[in-house]
Amino acid sequence: MDPSKAEEPHLRHVETDVLIPKMMREKAKERCVQNVEAFNRCCKDAGFFMVFKCREENAALKECLTLHYQDPVFYEECKQEYLREKLEFQQTGIPAKNRKQKIPTSM
Repeated sequence: MDPSKAEEPHLRHVETDVLIPKMMREKAKERCVQNVEAFNRCCKDAGFFMVFKCREENAALKECLTLHYQDPVFYEECKQEYLREKLEFQQTGIPAKNRKQKIPTSM
């Protein structure tokens, strides 16, 4: 057995095909924020005709997102972050979205 694979925890099908790609989509949108904003602005301004008027912005957004989706280094980053969150959840029982909320300060 390869010792490097022994360290890698087993991921379920839903984790590799749904949860990690979901994290990738969210992070890719953050990295393509200018394209997302341009497309949203165009859609808002064009209204009903956005399908025709925003093709250029949509193509630029798709290109930016696809670039990240196909990057194996980006996938690995998201996978490692997912594994850290999963381990922390197993240890604390608190979901990542609840841990990231700001703790109210006392007055």
